[in-house]
Amino acid sequence: MKKIYWIGFTFSLIVVILSLFLIGTKFFFFVLGIGVLLEITPFVILTIYETRVANEKREMFLEFARNLVESVQTGIPISKSITNVKDKTYGVLSGNIEKLANQISLGIPLNTALEIFSKDVNNKNISRTLKLIGQAERAGGDIGEILESVAEAVNTSNKLKIERKAAISTLIVQGYIIFFVFIIIILIMQFQIFPMLSNMTLDITLVGTGETIDQKTIANSFLYLLLIQGFFNGLTIGKLAEGNAKSGIKHSFTLMILSFFISTGANIFFG
Repeated sequence: MKKIYWIGFTFSLIVVILSLFLIGTKFFFFVLGIGVLLEITPFVILTIYETRVANEKREMFLEFARNLVESVQTGIPISKSITNVKDKTYGVLSGNIEKLANQISLGIPLNTALEIFSKDVNNKNISRTLKLIGQAERAGGDIGEILESVAEAVNTSNKLKIERKAAISTLIVQGYIIFFVFIIIILIMQFQIFPMLSNMTLDITLVGTGETIDQKTIANSFLYLLLIQGFFNGLTIGKLAEGNAKSGIKHSFTLMILSFFISTGANIFFG
C-alpha cells in the first residue's frame, strides 16, 4: 500500500503542476480535480480493501469455529482440536490460525494464545467470541456446546447481514437514481434557469449588494455542492446497506467522481 500511496502522490503532483499552466482557462478545475482524485484514490482503495478483509475474517472465523465444533464434539480437547484443524484453508486467517496452533504446541496457555490471536486478527466481533471461549475454558465449561452456540450466533449474524443487504439493494439503486436526478436539476439550473433570470447574460446581480456573480463562480459553487452531496449520500448508502458508514466510502468516491466529471464536462462543452 505504501508503494500505491507514493505512485498516487507522484502522479497527483504532476497533474496538479500541469493544472497551474491552465489557470484562467475552463480546463483548470478539470485537470486540478483529476490531480486531487489521484491523491485520494489510494486511501479509498485501502478502505475498500479493509472492508473486504473484515468481511472475509468473519466468514473464515465461522468456518474455523465449525471445524472446532466437529472436533471437540468427538471428545478431543480444544487445544488439540486447534492443532488438528490448522492445515485447513481459512483465507486471510490461515496465518493467524497456524500461529495460534504453533503457540499451543509450544506449551503456551490457551488463554494467552487466544489473546495474541485476538490482537493479531484485530476484529471486534472475533475478539468478543475468543474472550468468551477463553473464559469458558478457564471456568471448565462445556467447550463443545459453547463453540456450537458461538458458531450458530456468528452464522445467524452473517445471514441477517446478507438478507439485509439483499432487502436494501433496491434502496441503493434508488439512492443512485435520486442523485443522478439531483445532478440533472443542478445542471438545468446552471445552464438554463440562471441565464434566463439574468436576461440571458452571464452575470447575476446579488439583490441588495450590487455585486455580481459570474458564470464561473456559479459553476464552481454547483460543483462543490455536488461533491458534498455525493460524499454524504455515499455514506448514507453504505450505512443503509451494510450498517457501517465506512462501507459507504466506495459509494461516496463513485458518486464524487461521477459528479466531478459530469459537472466539469458540462462546463467545458456548455459553459
